[in-house]
Amino acid sequence: MEDNRKQLYTLLVYSENVAGILNQVTAVFTRRQVNIESLNVSASSIPGLHKYTITAWSDEDQIIKIARQIEKKIDVVKANYFTDDQLFIRESGLYKLATPMVLENPEISRTIRRFDAHIIEVNPTYTIVMKHGVTEDIISLFRALDSFGCVLQYTRSGRIAVTRGMQEQVSEFLEQRENER
Repeated sequence: MEDNRKQLYTLLVYSENVAGILNQVTAVFTRRQVNIESLNVSASSIPGLHKYTITAWSDEDQIIKIARQIEKKIDVVKANYFTDDQLFIRESGLYKLATPMVLENPEISRTIRRFDAHIIEVNPTYTIVMKHGVTEDIISLFRALDSFGCVLQYTRSGRIAVTRGMQEQVSEFLEQRENER
């Protein structure tokens, strides 16, 4: 019997740097009615290729189909899906806090230190705190700070991830493709 429970998957997609490819990639999720939880796009370690890190809740059958459909796009070089245990994952969180409240309540500073976050700017109006880590820790710090009523703004980045292997899987794919020529 197959296990069809949804879990969070991370897709690592490598493509040529071509206008419109992001729209084509996200359209695959839209057509399958799968919501993208986070999306980060940047240049990869391989010259000329961009890396898309996409997270979505899905079952394995559906995520396999999504990865295959994305890989069929003409400017996509490779698309792989992973579970969290197969990746090294990080996000960043930014918290804008009311400086007067931070100064009045020493427990706020203790909380920031306890979560291993960093104060990166302080002025009379607001204090900016930054935290790097896994999603759960970033959200937990937000909840802890929010309980003091001092949060003016909060945001977190999309996930960034690297595989736990020695090189990116797309490197192996590109080497294989080059050897076939």
